Amino acid sequence: MSNLCENINIPPCIWFEGDSRRNAIASMVSGFLFFVGWWVIIDAASVYPGTVEAGYHMCGVVGTISLIMVNSVSNAQIRGDAYEGGCLGPRGSRVWLFLGFVLGFASVIASCWILFANFVGSTVSTSQWPGVGLFLQNALIFISSLIFKFGRSEDLWG
Repeated sequence: MSNLCENINIPPCIWFEGDSRRNAIASMVSGFLFFVGWWVIIDAASVYPGTVEAGYHMCGVVGTISLIMVNSVSNAQIRGDAYEGGCLGPRGSRVWLFLGFVLGFASVIASCWILFANFVGSTVSTSQWPGVGLFLQNALIFISSLIFKFGRSEDLWG
């Protein structure tokens, strides 16, 4: 019974084998998700003026800073292979990555909090789309950060 699947050959996915294509596809998907996230909140703010307060946009700004922080550190730096200098070395890059993820999670949690506290549970009859747009923006930015960080190979980036 263990020899049943030994002779099955699954052809490799040729269009996704090259590291340069993998990096390009991950970068394009990540950039598109980042664009869609900001487009959603701009749409919500323009269609429903006055419902999205200026402070709500800080969640998206913090998410964007998180994206920059997470993707400014390569996996080789985290492992300690390519980063020997500085005052903290690989430990500093790990702390930087951790703080980037904390900021990303914080922006998603804060936007979820704003969605349920001010738009879903509100007794005032306003549209829920601005709150949903705020949550979608931060979720898409966080997913974009993860795709760009873990969806590419390290050969071309560091």
